[in-house]
Amino acid sequence: MPPRVSGLLAAMAMLLATPLCGRAAEIDTEHLFGFMLGSDVGRVGEREIQFQTTGRLSRAGGNYRALSQDIELEFTPAPDFRVELGTRFAAYAIRGVPGLDDRRQLGWQGVSVDLRYRFLDRDSAPFGLTLAVEGNTSRIEEGAGMPARSTGAEIVLALDRELVPGYLVAALNLLYQPEWTRLTGAMVTEREATVGVAAALLAQPRPGLLLGGEARYLRSYDGIGLREFSGDALFIGPTAYLQLSERARLTAAWSIQAWGHRAGAGGALNLVGFERHQARLIYGINF
Repeated sequence: MPPRVSGLLAAMAMLLATPLCGRAAEIDTEHLFGFMLGSDVGRVGEREIQFQTTGRLSRAGGNYRALSQDIELEFTPAPDFRVELGTRFAAYAIRGVPGLDDRRQLGWQGVSVDLRYRFLDRDSAPFGLTLAVEGNTSRIEEGAGMPARSTGAEIVLALDRELVPGYLVAALNLLYQPEWTRLTGAMVTEREATVGVAAALLAQPRPGLLLGGEARYLRSYDGIGLREFSGDALFIGPTAYLQLSERARLTAAWSIQAWGHRAGAGGALNLVGFERHQARLIYGINF
């Protein structure tokens, strides 16, 4: 891991652990972040529908654009436990990218189930702590957009703390994403995994508006055992959260690959395994 990344993450961990005066204020971290998770899981009986649009742009050479639209239903059936059911549509416009077939398509991609359990609540503990486990299945390979049968998971440990109650919140995520993919017509199932760590800091200049940024360091591997390193990347970018009304909210985030490299290759960026730009817009409403 680059020294700058490890230094940033160590500083975030110290902030999360440092005792501060005052009680946690009314900041709900469940939907604050664009590419990360907060530890809050909602109140018992709460129901929400969420529309998440993600764009991934620019790879090595040629033109690369991938857009996904997730529709997710969330509900909290018991204290500290949240369930999310989702479906995804995806669009690809790929032309002249080395190693990828030219492709222009739009279609239904797959479904997912996300379960979250909060072990620590910020109101009664030094920080919030939640474990999120998502399972998904897909008929379109995510990177190249090729027809496939893919099964994957995302396991995230989310920590957060209000450094200044009601004004400044910090978060830390640790993630592991294994995936099994068999392209249509292929005889072999490809196995790969991504691990990462992410940190965020957001401030609330006025009620219902939070501004800040997220930094994510991701490492990819061939195989799910994390033995064959294939590349890594560091993403940094701004995040904004706006409470539109008592029931509606909007989150916007943009990340740019600031550093990365591919195993066995030089250069300051990894545009084979990761995109140059990632953007996300999330609209949610309670009902």
